[in-house]
Amino acid sequence: MTESAPDSLVLLSVAEMAAADAAAIASGTAGFTLMERAGRAVADAVTRCGRPGVRVLVLCGPGKNGGDGFVAAGLLAGRGFQVSLALAGERAELAGDAAKAAAGWQGPVLPIESVRPQDYAVIIDALFGAGLNRPLEGAVAALVERVNASESPVVAVDVPSGVAGDSGLAAGPAIRADETVTFFRLKPGHLLHPGKALCGAVTLADIGISPEMVFGPGKLVATTFRNEPPLWRSHLPEHTAQTHKYRRGAVVVAAGGLSGVGAPRLAARAALRIGAGLATVICRPEALAAHAARGPDALMQVAAADAVAFEAVLATKKAAALLAGPALGLDATARAIVMAALRSDAPLVLDADALTHLAGRSVLLADFVGRRGAPTVLTPHEGEFQRLFGAEAGFAPGLSRLARARAAASSTGAVVVLKGADSVIAAPDGRAAINATGSAALATAGSGDVLGGVVAGLLAQGMPAFEAACAAVWLHGKAGEELGFGLIADDLPEALPGARAQIPA
Repeated sequence: MTESAPDSLVLLSVAEMAAADAAAIASGTAGFTLMERAGRAVADAVTRCGRPGVRVLVLCGPGKNGGDGFVAAGLLAGRGFQVSLALAGERAELAGDAAKAAAGWQGPVLPIESVRPQDYAVIIDALFGAGLNRPLEGAVAALVERVNASESPVVAVDVPSGVAGDSGLAAGPAIRADETVTFFRLKPGHLLHPGKALCGAVTLADIGISPEMVFGPGKLVATTFRNEPPLWRSHLPEHTAQTHKYRRGAVVVAAGGLSGVGAPRLAARAALRIGAGLATVICRPEALAAHAARGPDALMQVAAADAVAFEAVLATKKAAALLAGPALGLDATARAIVMAALRSDAPLVLDADALTHLAGRSVLLADFVGRRGAPTVLTPHEGEFQRLFGAEAGFAPGLSRLARARAAASSTGAVVVLKGADSVIAAPDGRAAINATGSAALATAGSGDVLGGVVAGLLAQGMPAFEAACAAVWLHGKAGEELGFGLIADDLPEALPGARAQIPA
């Protein structure tokens, strides 16, 4: 953890959460005490959404999650709820703290095959926790389908059963919860789809594990975070009265021909709106007049017929950051410009057509990135990512987006933004952040071009690459949230100043 990455933003893997539990136990907190507190947090969630006297169904599994469910059932019964409890497995086979929790339950234990979820006002899903790494099958899978078909609200313990805590993936049926109660810190699966959509509202409960027990010298070193301003706020550009346009940074956008005038201009405009001092589009000669005829007037445009001319123009522009890809083109000249961009000494963002030119050439990309004296940021969406890295080990589509983005950053030496509804930003040093801002309104043509421009604009102002990418994704998402449905990409640059104003001090 660093000064700019507070422990409140940490996302813990399943193994790391187990280590946190162990650290708390080693500090003197009994494991059963943690289970009692977890069960109380679940009971409290049910009490908030239901009133005493209503029927509650508690579904327990054979592990610690089931133990949490037994505790919650007892507490709710004591609060006047009509509680029924069903167990997946045999009570006699429960062990450890889960067996102790089950011993405290005085009511009957029903077989899961017999329960009718639709007969209950609230359902607690305490079947399986975040560590499940196989599909739900048989009677449990059938129960999950019945729960999802009912109209009863569901409170899930830790994660909805069937969802993997490290990836958010569901290999088979999974509970669709209205609220998920988890403990100490969120897990990646709470923010990665489909887990994010299946969790409903996520409540983080305090069960007595303190950060001092888990983090610090000789303890857990966190590398995965929620993408929120405290992660990067201290690196945001701050300009004094003595600044000037070159100190605020010059962004150069590599553009293509006449058919693709809009995308590079969107990116350049976004770079200006996020604070860059200058933005220049280097385009093909036939597109120069079209660029010159369109605003904003602050945006400059220069023609370059080929890669040699591109490099010559680039050398005169004092580029503090370079973006290549939006509507660059797919011909040989565009490919040569991508290679020229990789040879440049400016911080570089590669997107869209630039990534297509590098498809299947990730080893070559890593070689160029390794020889560069400035950072490189890649901003692929899912399709571009698959074309770039293929299905080789570590990159297969069935793997976690978090793991795949990390593997890409490690193998290329670039910061990787794997774009989507749950964008993942990964650095070569192992740090990663999962973003939660944005909405489906951002799924519109040109939205990604704006994001590339925001990254370039922040790089031009001196932000480190990982922090610049994280800030850009968060701001881009906030702008989309504010604009809502009906937005077009042209609206996004104009919304960036307002999005930045929302960053807490």
